[in-house]
Amino acid sequence: MTGRLAGKAALITGGAGGIGVATARRFLDEGARVALLDRERAAVEAAASSIGEGILAVAADITDEAAVAAAVERVAAALGRLDILVNNAAARAYQPLADADAASWDAILKVNIVGSNTVLRAALPHLRSAGRGAVVSVSSAFALIGRRGMGQYDASKAALVAMTRVLAAEAAARGVRVNGVCPGSILTPYPRGRAAARGMSEAELAATGMAPCLLGRWGTPEEVANPILWLASDEASFITGAVLAVDGGLTGSLTG
Repeated sequence: MTGRLAGKAALITGGAGGIGVATARRFLDEGARVALLDRERAAVEAAASSIGEGILAVAADITDEAAVAAAVERVAAALGRLDILVNNAAARAYQPLADADAASWDAILKVNIVGSNTVLRAALPHLRSAGRGAVVSVSSAFALIGRRGMGQYDASKAALVAMTRVLAAEAAARGVRVNGVCPGSILTPYPRGRAAARGMSEAELAATGMAPCLLGRWGTPEEVANPILWLASDEASFITGAVLAVDGGLTGSLTG
């Protein structure tokens, strides 16, 4: 423990997922007070319990503006302040763009873009009051490169990269830094669950299924949580508007 976040309070959306939980653990280790927000109450409370003492679990649907506003106010009141927002919640869709109808586009954009901005809007007054607030948005390596079958998700994550850079320009004058990370193939409970549903063993999943990155393996949630921690900390105090690929060299190998 080095106390890099000592005295700070953080809100992590998508808090019941693998990256959210790993990030909460790292933040807690570094002295932060942490709140996890996710849509399903049972899931977010279980995630908080798995981490240990000192984690606030909050259930809210980020597509519900009133629920988000109430949740952020509850977090700020319970933690005494709000210095850091990790914008990690996301929805997925698995279909070619040629088959993507307006309803499916609306569903994914309502979470990944509009919902993300709803949380940002509710949190920004607190982040400004903190004096040195930080936002880290979790996009995707596939926002930067093309692939088949998840065009809506990838396009929404590309939009999140653009939002990160725009918000960095808009928020800088009030002392808020805004950065992003673009994870590649990360072995969280989500792909494990999808693999199990297809009858794939853990060993088979570990050996296959990841994008062909330079390091030749899946990443871990902790390997995403570490750069999130750094970007959220004062060690990155002169960094804003940056988007860091955390992908084992996937995007570099294809564009370099």
